[in-house]
Amino acid sequence: MSTRIFVARLAGTSVFDPVGDRVGRVRDVLVVYRKDDPPSVVGLIVEIPGKRRVFLSIGRVTSISSGQIITNGLINVRRFEQRGGEVRVIAELLGRKVVFTDGTGEATIEDVAIEESDTGEWAVSQLFVRRPKAGSSPFGKGPTTFATWNEVREKQARGEAQSAEQLIATYSELKAADLANTLLDLPQQRMLEVAEELPDDRLADVLQEMPESEQVQILSRLDDDHAADVLDQMEPDDAADLIAQLSDERGEHLLELMEPEEAEDVRMLLSYAPETAGGLMTTEPIIVSADATVAEGLALIRRHELAPALGAAVCVTLPPFEAPTGRFLGVVHFQRMLRYPPHVRLGTLLDPSLEPVTADTSAAEVSRILASYNLVSVPVVDEKHRLVGVVTIDDILDYLLPDDWRSQDEDEPVKAPSDETGSIRIVNGRRGAGGTR
Repeated sequence: MSTRIFVARLAGTSVFDPVGDRVGRVRDVLVVYRKDDPPSVVGLIVEIPGKRRVFLSIGRVTSISSGQIITNGLINVRRFEQRGGEVRVIAELLGRKVVFTDGTGEATIEDVAIEESDTGEWAVSQLFVRRPKAGSSPFGKGPTTFATWNEVREKQARGEAQSAEQLIATYSELKAADLANTLLDLPQQRMLEVAEELPDDRLADVLQEMPESEQVQILSRLDDDHAADVLDQMEPDDAADLIAQLSDERGEHLLELMEPEEAEDVRMLLSYAPETAGGLMTTEPIIVSADATVAEGLALIRRHELAPALGAAVCVTLPPFEAPTGRFLGVVHFQRMLRYPPHVRLGTLLDPSLEPVTADTSAAEVSRILASYNLVSVPVVDEKHRLVGVVTIDDILDYLLPDDWRSQDEDEPVKAPSDETGSIRIVNGRRGAGGTR
């Protein structure tokens, strides 16, 4: 009995070696078109540790299902590069328009089924497509149906923009960093198309995980109102870093279109030198009064949208409680809050050993402080000892790492080579033994 698998369900599926160790996750399926037959599956695009995408030949797969994929132990860890004639099913085929050859209309591909033949070869067997909805009602969707490859033909010419909606839906569960990495792995035009279709808050999260060059490239594709809305959703320090890469004219125009409160924070950050505490900090730490209780502090750090580094401590100040605040009094670490009853006042739990830094403190000095005292954040004050922000460990890591760290290959192999034990053997070429066609 043949095995039929729908590709969209494979996204994120774990890949295991013969001894049961997980070596990566599926991110896409690679096919090549044939003249008179459905596209043939040539392999999988797998994400291995280090966020690197590699090619896994379909000939190296011994078992494939929607729950797990088993390999025979051979994998090539060179970064995947798409060849001419190859098509990524999730990234490029889903969302394409097709026309039924019997003249009954058009549809959009929402999923693709691949099936193994008696000879062990995998090929596209069916398409799950959605027809346009009938009537003028804005609600609901059109009917769905199955079609074989030969029952339809692609409507769009090669190079014509494809719908990005289905790809976005397929990757809806990915974390922002993983989605950013996925977009960076797409052909440039496709990356820009998908980015334009993402909701503002989702695109803001993704941009914060991308190299600056791609951030600028994507923002340049957006109209000014859309770009300003996305910047409003970004963390102020990340928005400031991005605006600093734009021309002065466009940067100022976008600041004028942003929400006044958000723009004010960004302008303040832009006034500091980039390699200082002021240039690295975020202006939205948790700020409370000395009379706030442990229960109130814990409730604030439980917020889902709060970054872990910002939730590691709360800052205690005199009013007002928005940066720049009243006089800075100190910080209370969340671990200390856990050790005291809910009614205890936070003003009595301040860490006496943690001194704030000033906005003009060098990034190198901030790095030393975080490392010396095992901290994940350090408060930043102005000349009047008012809290203006905090520098978190992720801000420092972005400063310390090279600009292109997101796209660098890691030097360590996935596993030590060993043919006898069934572990993964490193192959030097892009596609290992048996990976050529």
